[in-house]
Amino acid sequence: MRYPASEKLEIIRTVEGSHLPTKKTLDMLCIPRTTFYRWYDRYLEGGFDALADQSPRPGSVWNRIPQDRRDNLIGFALEDEALTTRELAVKYTDEKQYFISESSAYRILKAADLITAPDYVVIKAAEEFTDKTTAINEMWQTDFTYFKIIGWGWYYLSTILDDYSRYIIAWTLCTNMRADDVTDTIELALTASGCDQAVVRHKPRLLSDNGSCYISGDLAEWLEGHKMTHVRGAPFHPQTQGKIERWHQTMKNRVLLENYYLPGDLERQIGAFVEYYNNQRYPLTGR
Repeated sequence: MRYPASEKLEIIRTVEGSHLPTKKTLDMLCIPRTTFYRWYDRYLEGGFDALADQSPRPGSVWNRIPQDRRDNLIGFALEDEALTTRELAVKYTDEKQYFISESSAYRILKAADLITAPDYVVIKAAEEFTDKTTAINEMWQTDFTYFKIIGWGWYYLSTILDDYSRYIIAWTLCTNMRADDVTDTIELALTASGCDQAVVRHKPRLLSDNGSCYISGDLAEWLEGHKMTHVRGAPFHPQTQGKIERWHQTMKNRVLLENYYLPGDLERQIGAFVEYYNNQRYPLTGR
């Protein structure tokens, strides 16, 4: 079975954060140790990008953008330097009648040393400790983690956690990790927190990693329509999302004590732990 790079990284994080021995953790995840250590060596050497499956024949990519199109895109970009890579890709596709994706536009301009600043805000790990939130609903952290249900396959838990209080505002158990799954969870959080009806100075900022569902154009448009700001942690700095990563570890250490054969059983167990985590656990003395 092939796993996308995002799932491989999630498996690595789970093994790193588990209190169980590596072999036992991998057995619970049904991942062979040789496979895991091959992924882990690649991740340590090349980071997240190295986890992507390598093509056995990289020279035979059928949809590679021809060099003349690449040169044309660079010239097109130089004519209007104010465009973001997303705006550039859309405008080029419309005017030149040749499809260029946002990611392809970024790679081409990056290779030509024409990317001078990111198109989104990046919070580095060090800034987490100098610019803390001071009240609830200033910033929400969000991320996915995964579970394997015997006979059903992988299910993904999308969570919204308040950065200040660490309260779990909303969560959904999904069969995919898409932008729609993210927005569904955010809508639940807006309703649960009252931010969809109350008059506030600004909606909570959303903090996430750089997973494919979080960098999608669909999510960006949805957040803009709901007047929410999106910030993403710098790659290879999971400390920035440390609170939700710790939530995943705490929750899994309890929930994964059992095997699950039905999605509803897992959902009930997660719901029971969220209730305990939010309302019964010993309160934190510091942040």
